[in-house]
Amino acid sequence: MASSFGGLNTALTSLYAQRRGLDITGQNIANANTEGYTRQKVRMQSQTGSLNPGVYATTTQVGSGVTVSSVERGRNEYLEERGRTEHANSSYLATQKASYEQIESVMAEPSDTALQARLHDMWDAWNDVSNNWQDPSTRSALIERSQTVAVTLNDTHESLASQFSANRTQAEAFVSQVNNLAGRIADMNQQIVVANASGLEANELLDQRDVAVMQLSELTGATTQSKTNGSVNVYLGTAPLVSDFVTREVELTGPPTLAAWTEDTPIALKWTDTDMPVTTGGQMGAMLDTMNTIIPGISSQLDEVARTLANKVNSAVTAGYDFNGDEGTPFFEGDENGVITAGSISVAITEADKVPFSVESRKNPDPLLAAVDQGIADQLSETGVSSDGPDALYQTMIGQLGVASQASARRSDIQDAVTDQVDTARQAESGVNLDEEMTNLLTFQRGYEAASRVLTTIDSMLDQLINRTGLVGR
Repeated sequence: MASSFGGLNTALTSLYAQRRGLDITGQNIANANTEGYTRQKVRMQSQTGSLNPGVYATTTQVGSGVTVSSVERGRNEYLEERGRTEHANSSYLATQKASYEQIESVMAEPSDTALQARLHDMWDAWNDVSNNWQDPSTRSALIERSQTVAVTLNDTHESLASQFSANRTQAEAFVSQVNNLAGRIADMNQQIVVANASGLEANELLDQRDVAVMQLSELTGATTQSKTNGSVNVYLGTAPLVSDFVTREVELTGPPTLAAWTEDTPIALKWTDTDMPVTTGGQMGAMLDTMNTIIPGISSQLDEVARTLANKVNSAVTAGYDFNGDEGTPFFEGDENGVITAGSISVAITEADKVPFSVESRKNPDPLLAAVDQGIADQLSETGVSSDGPDALYQTMIGQLGVASQASARRSDIQDAVTDQVDTARQAESGVNLDEEMTNLLTFQRGYEAASRVLTTIDSMLDQLINRTGLVGR
């Protein structure tokens, strides 16, 4: 037969369990707006009356109350891993999209102040020289407009170089962040494993670790593998960044400037212990692609525009003569080694009388009769519509840039929509629903009140048994 006092313990366990439920519900409500917090749920389990009943036992005890078996996190591991993957893809495409947008803002096409308009003005100036070669102001205007073209090329190259350097600096900061996050995850792994071994709940630590892993995934495209002891291993590509409580570090290598960059010395993320390249995605993957592919590609095309411009003009003017009848000299020049790029191109002629525009030289004491032919100027005024001129190359470059930018923007928008869908599914699993929590709050409150009523009832029965039984006849 069950003890008369057993009901007290049964009611008491219910009080403890319902109070635990109230505590967890309060924790959920308190963290409804906390980033990365996962909804928790109390799992209750009935306690058996006897763990080792005898073969012939006849006890009528049906149980000894209730206990909280666990406090579960509302997490779906598949959705969490999917979320990390989609967030990494979103970060990669968003960073790539931003890079293209910044390059497009540097080019500023189409506009009245961009390179295409400057080239058009310069060819018009050659046409003005052809029509009115006697007037030195037309040749002075030509020099000025040509200098504007050269400066525009210089400025565009410098802007690309600045974007390269800014990406390089940001990537260095991200490397430090990656190493710090890896260290934090390893520390939390150790704390979680110890807590699990001691039978303690570590749900808040698990939430903090998941936030750190998500940040790492957005930065590098990292993936994870959960272990039975509660820790997680973090991988970059197929190589481990975090193994239980041990971490590896990464470093950024490569030249600090666009001028020093070559295909043989790209910007790379490497393991510090093996000097092997790291497979990355996310923001850092997009930044590496920007520094190693996008910016050098645009810069190389811009250099080709500058070289084509210089070659077209120089080959024409060096075959002609200036206003004084002297042989023509190169109109554009490059650096001290003679290399012409978008960053080094400049106008070599600064005097109006030195501008070659004539096919023939007629030496004569009268300077007004020194050169009367304008064939060179005529030829160059048509260069802007030439299929192999600098304008055509530049238009092709801008067209390719626009197509690549639009494709990147579309992919980013599509990926954002996919990421939002996954986040919605994750939120449905792990997010706190205040309406649901208020229902749970009332449920546990009523359960606590009922358990208190049971305790009071048993107390009254025991009072009757102890203080009133056996008093009849006295």
